[in-house]
Amino acid sequence: MYKKILIFLCLIIGASFFYCLSLYSKNHFPNKVTVEFASWGSESEIKILKPILEEFEKENPDIKVDFLHIPQNYFQKIHLLFASNTSPDVIFINNQYLPVYANAGVLEDLTQYSKDFNYDEYYDKSIEALSWNDKVYAVPRDVSNLVIFYNKDLFKKYHVAYPKSGWNFNDFLNTAVKLTDLPNVFGVSFEEDPLFYLPYLTSNGGDFENLIKTDQKSKVFSDKNSQEALEFYANLRNKYHVAPRKEESASATMAQMFLQGKIAMHLSGRWLVPKYRQEAKFDWDIVEFPKGKKGSIVPLDASGWAISKSSKHKEEAIRLIKFLASEKSSEKFVSGGLIVPARKNVANSSVFLNEEKPKHANVFLSVINTSIPTSVSVDYREVLDSVKKRTEYIFNTPKL
Repeated sequence: MYKKILIFLCLIIGASFFYCLSLYSKNHFPNKVTVEFASWGSESEIKILKPILEEFEKENPDIKVDFLHIPQNYFQKIHLLFASNTSPDVIFINNQYLPVYANAGVLEDLTQYSKDFNYDEYYDKSIEALSWNDKVYAVPRDVSNLVIFYNKDLFKKYHVAYPKSGWNFNDFLNTAVKLTDLPNVFGVSFEEDPLFYLPYLTSNGGDFENLIKTDQKSKVFSDKNSQEALEFYANLRNKYHVAPRKEESASATMAQMFLQGKIAMHLSGRWLVPKYRQEAKFDWDIVEFPKGKKGSIVPLDASGWAISKSSKHKEEAIRLIKFLASEKSSEKFVSGGLIVPARKNVANSSVFLNEEKPKHANVFLSVINTSIPTSVSVDYREVLDSVKKRTEYIFNTPKL
């Protein structure tokens, strides 16, 4: 009997508490604002992001965040939202698509909010990558560049010295030759997407803009430096056979072949670190891309948070981005190992650098100094499709 009475009293007290809380919320935040926020992201990324958003709501009880997670076909859906005038207030965006929306005038110019966002706290090149016509359109979360991942166990097996900073194209090729043990092991990865051959171009004095300024009917490119770089890259597969051809990789990705011990050196980015930490059954590390005629120069991309120009809640959107871009939040984004933070203080902190693998995580930072933001135009996607058709011939024509 007493137990029933106690339970009944607890229920009454609990109901009264929530009723009072509700009245408090209505009285103190009668005009609670909902900020719509869109982002892509893997399951592991969202596990980091959602608690950050919940913490923001706790610290900002007058704002509710309506999170729109779009894991696939992200920019296609964002494009439709803009076209239908239903764009989110805050949009996670990257430098490759930013020019399309900035040029269309649908993004808020964030240059005017320098008091809210201290851009000096970020790598200059991340700001440059997320700018259009000298105006900042997104606050950076991360930078993305390319390094060489290498299987230390294979280097030991074939008695090859580990690659060192300052190595060049010839060193790179000679190392790949020594590590190649057909049909079981290839010295280096090979991918036909422009992202993975751009470092060869930029390091050799070529660039993407020069690559596309050529005779459209020709199967080769007129820019000499770019042509030399593409030939060197193609020869890794077609002449020296230190990289797998399409039929040799079949349906396996370069990352899968690296994990299988079938590729000794893999050119890729920070996004593979969590996967390699979890799945690699061998010792591995990273080194900078080798030097060409102009040095070791890899393209740099960046991602960050933008605000829709049509947003009716820009003040609240700014508060959300300030929270997402804060040092505290940046450290949480870094914790999964997936990104290189755009905030300099977080990038140079123990949170990022004191890691078991890769041992030389600082390489991701040092290459920023010599990297160049990817040259992106409004019609970048169309240009990529055109270039891909022409490089396919170069990359898949055996050297006689």
